[in-house]
Amino acid sequence: MRTIRSIIVLIEMLIFATGALIIGFIIIPLSSLFYKDLKKRKFCADIVHKSWKFFTFIIQKLGTINVEINGNFNNIKGKVIVSSHPSLIDIVLLIGLIPNSLCLAKKELLKNPIMHNIVKSLYILNDVDYDEFQVETQTALEQGFNIIIFPTGTRTLPNEEIKIHKGSAQIAINTNTDIIPITIEFDYPFLIKNHFPLDAGTKKIKYKITKKDEIKINNYKAPEITDIKLRKILSEKIKKEITV
Repeated sequence: MRTIRSIIVLIEMLIFATGALIIGFIIIPLSSLFYKDLKKRKFCADIVHKSWKFFTFIIQKLGTINVEINGNFNNIKGKVIVSSHPSLIDIVLLIGLIPNSLCLAKKELLKNPIMHNIVKSLYILNDVDYDEFQVETQTALEQGFNIIIFPTGTRTLPNEEIKIHKGSAQIAINTNTDIIPITIEFDYPFLIKNHFPLDAGTKKIKYKITKKDEIKINNYKAPEITDIKLRKILSEKIKKEITV
């Protein structure tokens, strides 16, 4: 049974890679003939959202995982979304769940030949010039896109004490944008760090994605609180909300 499930996971990885190649090397380049700038980004965001939603449907139908959704994810617009990050497919699940969403990424992800064009179209690079980064995040949020951030910066292991990078809080402060915390949990260590990637256990893995109460940034502002202090307060609040 374990071997069969490993083969299924391998097939799913091939399906994902094939879909990414079609989107990155056919659909996105062709979209440049019909759309420019904002219209192109909205088109690409919609294509990736729908395809990753379909991919989530496939891996559930194939019996690898089952995803339980807690909370209303409809009509989320122009928000900073922070999430726990236990597994490799977290961003696929979230973008498939939440329309009009972009994600932060490091420039090194551009070196991935399969994901290169998708990253250029859908991701915001977080290791570029600070002023350029600030303008891009502000513009994206004003245009109605959500920005999905994993504040831990990398996948975390079960029961690991998480460390929060302050970038998500800083973006919220700079853009005066409210924050939506999300937790992702599962009952088997699937696609985690330092774990055989094809190991999917012996039964369907239960994922649970939970939307927590929105963090209203104005509730934490006060004349005597500096931006540095506010960033610390928000980072601590984010850590509390996404710790599972």
